[in-house]
Amino acid sequence: MGKIKYCCKNLKRGSKSVYKTLKSEFPDLKQKKKDCLGNCRLCSKQCMVMIGKTEVLVAPSPDKLYEKLKIRIG
Repeated sequence: MGKIKYCCKNLKRGSKSVYKTLKSEFPDLKQKKKDCLGNCRLCSKQCMVMIGKTEVLVAPSPDKLYEKLKIRIG
């Protein structure tokens, strides 16, 4: 799995809890906070992360995003 990137604006909308939880559960997982990921339409409406350079993962809530990421991590 590629690096998980978080938009700083989206962290304030709820994905910060996902970032922190994954950091404690999977310390070796590469996560990075970026100022903007260029997906403002998605980012402004729901929780969102980018995996690698192209894959975007969105969910209506931090809990759902966490579930999707956990499945993706395996």
